[in-house]
Amino acid sequence: MNQAIWRLDLAGTTQLARGDIASGPTELLPPELTIDQLLTRPDGLHKALTTETSGPVPDSATIAAPVENQRIWASGVTFERSRTARKEESTNSDVYDAVYDAERPELFFKALGTEVRGPNDRICVRPDSTWNVPEPELGLVIASTGDIVGYTIGNDVSSRSIEGENPLYLPQAKVYEGSCAIGPALIPITEAPDWNSITISLTITRDGRDIFTDSVPLSRMRRTPGELRNWLLRSVKLPHGAVLLTGTSIVPPDEITLLPGDQSTIAITGLGHLTNTVEILDLPNAFDTKRRVAGQLDADLGTGHTNGSR
Repeated sequence: MNQAIWRLDLAGTTQLARGDIASGPTELLPPELTIDQLLTRPDGLHKALTTETSGPVPDSATIAAPVENQRIWASGVTFERSRTARKEESTNSDVYDAVYDAERPELFFKALGTEVRGPNDRICVRPDSTWNVPEPELGLVIASTGDIVGYTIGNDVSSRSIEGENPLYLPQAKVYEGSCAIGPALIPITEAPDWNSITISLTITRDGRDIFTDSVPLSRMRRTPGELRNWLLRSVKLPHGAVLLTGTSIVPPDEITLLPGDQSTIAITGLGHLTNTVEILDLPNAFDTKRRVAGQLDADLGTGHTNGSR
């Protein structure tokens, strides 16, 4: 049994709970306890497994993303399959060979913890991308002390067609509303399975039918957890801790792109599963790309500039 720390939504308020990863949360933790507090010390998650409880989890509780003010960081090209896929999609493929073999890994900011989607929440794909995929990844839960204190599941939703146009478009392909999901819970490192025994799997379901499924052992990852953590800590402070996604090993073929209503399910040995339904990103105040005609943006803004200068 793998005991986990869960974050629950109780009629508009959040509260932590504990329970087995397979059967779900069963015991509420004290209402003043937070993920932010647990990640101020290396033994915080582990101690929460034995702390005093405040009662059973009510039937009305729903599972929320198990993060608060933690920033979500991500790694790229840590598996051979990822390097191959990004070379195939890119017009400048040499950069992926270089980073795969380099001492310095690819690390990038993914999302604020307050913006992360949780289990059964909707994830988004960009309407201006023609190839959108979920990227199943194991997340390292890092305390403010820099210690790796637990694991979780992450979905690094990506617009592969946008990044494929130019590697410099990676922030637009990776960082947007609804592009990151985390859950279902945090597994303390003391409860987690051995790294080399872990397998990651991804299933995409459409209209009740599985259209893609694959699984890969984590032992194929080129980088180690400590290596990725150490590079992140070279230049970043973690006052509330962080979650560092360790890269994807599973990439659907280019004929499969996420559509509205699709379901993405990521399962990782000993960490449970994370399921999300897909929707098209629709921001009410977003600039309408159909109005991108000569001079229209400047006319809207009233600037009169047509060459991008200010």
